[in-house]
Amino acid sequence: MTIPLPGQAVRGSKSGSPIMAMFDLLGRRWAMGVLWTLSRQGPCTFRALQSACESISPGVLSARLKELQAAGFVSRQAEGYQVTELGRAVYEALIPLSVASKHWATWLSTQRGDDNTTPDEPTVAGNE
Repeated sequence: MTIPLPGQAVRGSKSGSPIMAMFDLLGRRWAMGVLWTLSRQGPCTFRALQSACESISPGVLSARLKELQAAGFVSRQAEGYQVTELGRAVYEALIPLSVASKHWATWLSTQRGDDNTTPDEPTVAGNE
């Protein structure tokens, strides 16, 4: 198991930038979904987490949990898997990105049409 680490070349970047390492890790299939689910639902057993993530396979869930634990974002406790303080900070940092993604989705839905014109620049909270 190789997890992306700051200071090392990662998928899409040779700079070793911490943000690129984090995006590489969280961009893996189901990584962000697992972190998001644990952050919102609290501690979960493996089976409860698999159920909450709906279509995730046991193999993928196991791999993501190992990677997220190695990264320090998730820990395993008696009550199940849970986010760490560091994992909570990552989740909190993702919330504004979630808000921006909803603005983007709304903007895209209002810009679709048959006139083939270039859409106006999107606006988000604080940039309106």
